[in-house]
Amino acid sequence: MRIDLHTHSTASDGTDSPAELVRNAAAAGLDVVALTDHDTTRGHAEAAAALSELSTGLTLVTGAELSCRLDGTPLHMLAYLFDAEDPELLRERELVRDDRVPRARGMVGKLQELGVPVTWEQVARIAGDGSVGRPHIAEALVDLGVVRSVSDAFTPEWIANDGRAYVEKHELDTFEAIRLVKAAGGVTVFAHPLAVKRGACVPESAIAELAAAGLDGIEVAHPEHAALDQATRTRLHGLAADLGLLVTGSSDYHGSRKTCVLGEFTTDPEIYGEITRRATGAFPVPGAGGARS
Repeated sequence: MRIDLHTHSTASDGTDSPAELVRNAAAAGLDVVALTDHDTTRGHAEAAAALSELSTGLTLVTGAELSCRLDGTPLHMLAYLFDAEDPELLRERELVRDDRVPRARGMVGKLQELGVPVTWEQVARIAGDGSVGRPHIAEALVDLGVVRSVSDAFTPEWIANDGRAYVEKHELDTFEAIRLVKAAGGVTVFAHPLAVKRGACVPESAIAELAAAGLDGIEVAHPEHAALDQATRTRLHGLAADLGLLVTGSSDYHGSRKTCVLGEFTTDPEIYGEITRRATGAFPVPGAGGARS
């Protein structure tokens, strides 16, 4: 089985609509794909509807990538198979989502102060109906010729964490995020914990504290971890084993906005099975073709 548990659609900062993402996942030969847009579940219904029209055995896992903060450091938490209507978690997601527009406007303002001729109208046009975020601003910088790629914008010079044009937004306390997702029947996985290009990362010692608070896993196989040396990747695997955490792998697919491709990194079927066993808030959505063996 080929299982990709981290993708984004136009409901946040991807370029594929939820329906297109599902179709592309099937075309890429995936057996399972998780839709994990930033702080929103708005794409789930469209993705599920598209899945019902396919004759393949693709399964959809519903989820979201939550914006969190731990001791002043931003981090992302993947949440899978939670009850999307749980009132506490829904309220927190809405607070984060509502802060995205003023935060993005603030970053545009900082870029203008740095001499970049970017406008809010340009960024809003790129974001469309999605939850506006840094990748939309990064794409504007690419269009203006300021940087060569979206990834090149995520540096201290521009919009990385604590970069010159970075602006903080409302983010969930990480321990509270774990509690809320658990209460909504979901499963939590710390996304790309060592994605150092984005800025400061939480210390590895903090992962033990998160595990003690109920964290289920960490995303080890990820495009931004591919540049890490083998010793660091081995250490991360060892840390997960010592703490009893599930180890996942995912593409963090954003369509054409980033170079990663669907299924570039995948999750072991046994780990996926454990995620579905732990979840009580929602169930994976099977395709019309039934589960693949």
